Amino acid sequence: MWIGTIPVEEATGRLKEAYDWQSERLGRPTELTMLGSLDPEIVHARLTLYRASEHCPSALTPRQRTVIGYVTSVLNGTPYCASQVRLKLRELGCTEQEIRAMDEGQYEVLQPAEAAVARYSAKLTKRPSEVTEADIADLKAGGLTDIEILDANNMCAHLNYVNRIANGLGLKIEVDAGFKSFAAIPQ
Repeated sequence: MWIGTIPVEEATGRLKEAYDWQSERLGRPTELTMLGSLDPEIVHARLTLYRASEHCPSALTPRQRTVIGYVTSVLNGTPYCASQVRLKLRELGCTEQEIRAMDEGQYEVLQPAEAAVARYSAKLTKRPSEVTEADIADLKAGGLTDIEILDANNMCAHLNYVNRIANGLGLKIEVDAGFKSFAAIPQ
């Protein structure tokens, strides 16, 4: 990482609260959480936004949500996030062929609703000014309701934000294979 961070053992006040919040589930705060440690309110806001974006009351499946995160992180070239989401995909039964296809932008190997959210996430990530009502119609044709579309939009937007934090401040590592990726989601 290209900026300083506050180590866990030196955290106090609001930062210690945030570190403890994440440590309860993971055993330690993530590198991304620590990347905001110079401003404890940023850390709290990020964790709160993460929790909200992960707990929208829609019927998006865990796999659909994870496809959104993966496509977004791969297109942004964010190894930290992409590696974390790749672990989730494997845990959810995604095949290596499906993962490689997503790496190459070949979303047709996915189920129709997954392919629709992948296409939408790709466009929103790479060409956001070109998103049109037709893209929303494609999501609806894939079986998504308005609340699920809102959820997909927020998931993609949140991951773009997180990817820019990681890429912009030098978090270029991949998480190790034992990382508890689903445990990182704040409750």
